[in-house]
Amino acid sequence: MADQYSTIQKDFYRESGKWLSTLQILTKCLNPNLHFIYILRKTQKYNKTPILGIYWRMVLRHFQIKYGFQIYPETQIGEGFYLGHWGSLVINPKTKIGKNCNIAQGVTIGQQNRGKNEGYPVIGNSVWIGPNAVIVGNINIGNNVLIAPNAYVNSDVPDNSVVTGNPAKIYPNENATDGYINNTI
Repeated sequence: MADQYSTIQKDFYRESGKWLSTLQILTKCLNPNLHFIYILRKTQKYNKTPILGIYWRMVLRHFQIKYGFQIYPETQIGEGFYLGHWGSLVINPKTKIGKNCNIAQGVTIGQQNRGKNEGYPVIGNSVWIGPNAVIVGNINIGNNVLIAPNAYVNSDVPDNSVVTGNPAKIYPNENATDGYINNTI
């Protein structure tokens, strides 16, 4: 049934657990997190369309500055994307993020410029990333992973894990994101 809904509707479903009409979605855009997701998805949708693409990029840039979310339309983000709180957030445009992912304020997902993990992260499905976490390098974060607040992750994380600390410590947990990721697509 969820296949009949747009990516924007799926993102907004994560917040409320309800399928919303276009008018209801626009009403929810009073929330800065949802407003930014709406603009990001519109920019991604029209990225290759000359006039609309330029328009939405300009709108996105304005709200990147206003809200402090540095997420680019080139970033591959799965459906059911959820920003938990308004506030500084940096995601490298070459990062790949799966479905049903939650990202809190203060998170950095970035590039590592040298060493064995030079490159960009790939983040699986149903990943919860807590406030002020840092994820860097050519690493893979598995599915059903909880990254605790203030964790520094620069190595691969297997499915069904909880990650804490700096340096990161990985703890296997089949229920890692239970109660953290709700209203999944």
